[in-house]
Amino acid sequence: MSESVLLIEENDGIAELTLNRPAKKNALSRELRKALVSAFYDLAGRRRPPVVILTGAGDAFTAGLDLKELAVTGISNASGEDPPEVDIARQMAAYPAPIIGAVGGVAVTGGFEIALACDLIIASTNARFADTHARVGILPGWGLSQRLPRLIGIVRAKELSLTGNYIDAEQAERWGLVNRVVAPENLMAACRALAADMASCEPEVMLAYKRVIDDGFGMNFAAAMNMESERSKEHARTVSAEDIAARRSSVQTRGKTQKG
Repeated sequence: MSESVLLIEENDGIAELTLNRPAKKNALSRELRKALVSAFYDLAGRRRPPVVILTGAGDAFTAGLDLKELAVTGISNASGEDPPEVDIARQMAAYPAPIIGAVGGVAVTGGFEIALACDLIIASTNARFADTHARVGILPGWGLSQRLPRLIGIVRAKELSLTGNYIDAEQAERWGLVNRVVAPENLMAACRALAADMASCEPEVMLAYKRVIDDGFGMNFAAAMNMESERSKEHARTVSAEDIAARRSSVQTRGKTQKG
């Protein structure tokens, strides 16, 4: 029996999703895209959706869409026009809990888009990023043309997207593309520690906070401030003095013991 194209492991409020086509640089075949969408859909339906760590097996995060497959099937319904069952970007955007991208190798074109669809990225020193849409002859459909300029600035985004050139992990960190760079052997441990910190927060508030950030990012500043104020007032009505008192001690203890 062939091994699954997507490996799923869960533990203590954290789900690790591993793209598992290492011989193909974890290229996003239709089968893998469908499995990934299904996994996010199923996890989102939990009462407490887990924090997700998304990574790739072998020496790649993902090389993007499976061009060998597309050479047979064509590009229609592969990017930008995906039906719901294989629309990764839409399902990741709808996922209520944080998604951490653990990028240990190349993240190219569609793979770059998947990395950008994560809430944050931890990269190993082996990571490299490239947008080769203009070289392959396909326009992006999973958000790269809009997310990348907002993340690193429009002129840097144009340099990457209109050349197809690669940048390494250190340059990606300098440009603000990734949160931090770690040694390859420390990549998953760093992501698990970060995921554990997130999972240890008050779950309902953590999920609501992520949504406030995401919703506000798409608004102008004044509208976003009003939105935050309204949601804060609405949530405050559900929080009692006893709730605050119960959490105060653990917050203070963590503040005293946490390094950095």
